[in-house]
Amino acid sequence: MSFIESLIIYFACFAASLYALSGVDFAKLMKKGRTIQIQALYLILAMAIAYLLGKFLMAIMYRSFIV
Repeated sequence: MSFIESLIIYFACFAASLYALSGVDFAKLMKKGRTIQIQALYLILAMAIAYLLGKFLMAIMYRSFIV
């Protein structure tokens, strides 16, 4: 899989994870007045989910095309 294809998959997964995390109210889980920390957690979670989902999708595609 080429670098460009991997990059597209990761960005698509990042957008999907941002969309999915928008349904969670992190303000209720964190202390009041911690806006920067909530936003940092939101981005870190979105990146981690996007990485895991991207790796999973690429492994599925690699296995289905090779075998």
